[in-house]
Amino acid sequence: MGLDNVAVRWPRTGRFYDPVAPAEFVDFAELAARAPHGAAPAATLAEHIAATGTARVWGYTELVDLLLGLAGVLHATEAAAEDEDPVIDPDGCAWIAGGLERFVTGHLRLGHEVTFESVATVLRTALEGSRLAEQQLKWLESRLAALRDDQGQDPQWNFSLAEIGILAKFYRRCADRGFAVFADY
Repeated sequence: MGLDNVAVRWPRTGRFYDPVAPAEFVDFAELAARAPHGAAPAATLAEHIAATGTARVWGYTELVDLLLGLAGVLHATEAAAEDEDPVIDPDGCAWIAGGLERFVTGHLRLGHEVTFESVATVLRTALEGSRLAEQQLKWLESRLAALRDDQGQDPQWNFSLAEIGILAKFYRRCADRGFAVFADY
């Protein structure tokens, strides 16, 4: 089972959403070519977006949910009520892009390898000194604990910062051009 986020025309016309032509994302092939050495998953993601106008996001769902503080963000579960399609509107795409962009900026000082531990460090740093820091840090610790397995082991996340940056660029492109994203299972 996988999850693709497909760029679609907003708003829907007729019964179905019209996919955005891959030509709207053709420059992502340049991102793939400029991906740092050892960032093959980033290049693969960028190439797929360039060729299809679709981001394969199954592997990023837990990370994005943790970063943005909600469950099912890339599944578009907020829109999955009985009468609604699982779609992230352009404003939702801007929100996702903004969260991912802030994470990438916050993670730069830790290097280019994104792990469970480095994500936790970035999030703790972001929350420290905030208005409700103690409450938010308790919430974060409970979320981190929920992601650990029965033996208390951290998830084995191993992303490159370039991957997360490319994912952010996909949602930013959708937001900037008024596209929505359809969650295709």
